Amino acid sequence: MKKFAVVLAGCGVFDGAEITETVLTLLAIEKAGASYQCFAPDIEQYHVIDHIEGKPAGETRNVLTESARITRGNTKALSEFKAGEFDALIFPGGFGAAKNLCSWAFEGDNAKVNHEVEKAVKAMHEAGKPIGAMCIAPVILAILFRGAKLTTGQDPASGSFIEKKGNQSITTDHGQVVIDPVHKLFTTPCYMLDASITQIAEGTQNIINAMLNSEVAK
Repeated sequence: MKKFAVVLAGCGVFDGAEITETVLTLLAIEKAGASYQCFAPDIEQYHVIDHIEGKPAGETRNVLTESARITRGNTKALSEFKAGEFDALIFPGGFGAAKNLCSWAFEGDNAKVNHEVEKAVKAMHEAGKPIGAMCIAPVILAILFRGAKLTTGQDPASGSFIEKKGNQSITTDHGQVVIDPVHKLFTTPCYMLDASITQIAEGTQNIINAMLNSEVAK
């Protein structure tokens, strides 16, 4: 049975992992006959957003602790990740990916990737294993790779950033998966587009199936 490492960025679209994308990714993995283990860095969130008011809440939270809310507690510290134990690595979206896993949301072109995230991505890449990212999470890959084909749907800001970093930004619609055969990268837009939960389910299943079944992933 193939096993995915799923890296989360907290809990909530505006300051953590996008919950719908995360849950549907885990469902897609199981429906495809694979298994998963979730990870998150044991760090403080960049900030906490009140998801009703859309404003900073003036409190602090931990990315690992918040991620565990989604997974019924079954989330490990990313420092425990070992590439040899997994067949694929994937990042659900949510703006925590651009705030906690990397700094793109507030540093733009000068963004950096969390060192544990970078270590995990590089280890999987060096092992020739597929890496996936959805929604805004492909900006992480844009920082770490050059010459890669990536998508964040039709978003001009993140698309421009992908291009500035020496990669190719591909415009996509609902459910489409961009595959970079050279680096074994898989990306899909999800909620970077105005999407329904059904469309998110389609996109997550498509990217998981591609990571498991495409010739690129082998």
